[in-house]
Amino acid sequence: MADCIFCKIIAGEIPSTKVYEDDVCLAFRDIAPQAPTHILVIPKQHIASVAEITAENSNVVAHIFEKIAQIAKAEGLEEDGYRVVSNCGDAAGQTVHHLHFHILGGKTLTLTMA
Repeated sequence: MADCIFCKIIAGEIPSTKVYEDDVCLAFRDIAPQAPTHILVIPKQHIASVAEITAENSNVVAHIFEKIAQIAKAEGLEEDGYRVVSNCGDAAGQTVHHLHFHILGGKTLTLTMA
């Protein structure tokens, strides 16, 4: 997608602080972190949200979750725990319409519902 900020990050048009990259996904530090560790993991294939996961692309999501576990371990989050979040749609707070998962950790996280 030409106007998608995450597609531009994948293409190298916008810089990011990469944590992990392979042929399927990219992980980078969030520019406005909500926790001491806040990493975004995105598929290189443009999928707009969780609502667009299908039998044809669900292998991408499975791969991403394998990498999330590895990234969390590498970041030292495994022992104390971490949260994985994906917002789906505007009302849920999705501001970039490219599937992404937030890895949040490094502190005790509270559950707040606004």
